[in-house]
Amino acid sequence: MKKWKQFAAFFLSCAVLVGLDQWTKALAVDHLMGQPPLVLIKGVFELTYLENRGAAFGMLQGRQAFFFLIAAVVVAAALFAVCRMPQEKKYVPLYLSVVGIVSGAVGNLIDRVAQGYVVDFFYFRLINFPVFNVADCYVTVSAAALILLFLFYYRDSDLEPFSLRRKKGDSH
Repeated sequence: MKKWKQFAAFFLSCAVLVGLDQWTKALAVDHLMGQPPLVLIKGVFELTYLENRGAAFGMLQGRQAFFFLIAAVVVAAALFAVCRMPQEKKYVPLYLSVVGIVSGAVGNLIDRVAQGYVVDFFYFRLINFPVFNVADCYVTVSAAALILLFLFYYRDSDLEPFSLRRKKGDSH
């Protein structure tokens, strides 16, 4: 696959995932806002509307500039990774993980910029887990996948294309 096709697929994949995230948040606004929680499994899982002005667990309330900076760094790092990523089958899991992290970061950034808060609606009552959304799922699953990939799948030599260090004799 040519590099431009790899970038086109990256942006298209991110756009689809961000669109899905935004659609589910719109559904939450339309059907859950101002309503009692929708219990799917009593005492275990429910859908409830929450406007989150911070990060996970309510940390960093009102720090929109900080969240924008983090999202910008994540997107820049992802673009760097996609630019340097070899076009081999072995890197598809890494590529998909990067797509998930960027999609989640951008999905929540859209909410923060447009509304000043992120719409959350999934709630695991059984363990009293913080309320979260689809973008949070993208980031969490993709970050976990990256950790597993780096620990058990990729070797140091597989990650050399991403190194910022120049090799001896490399003039460019």
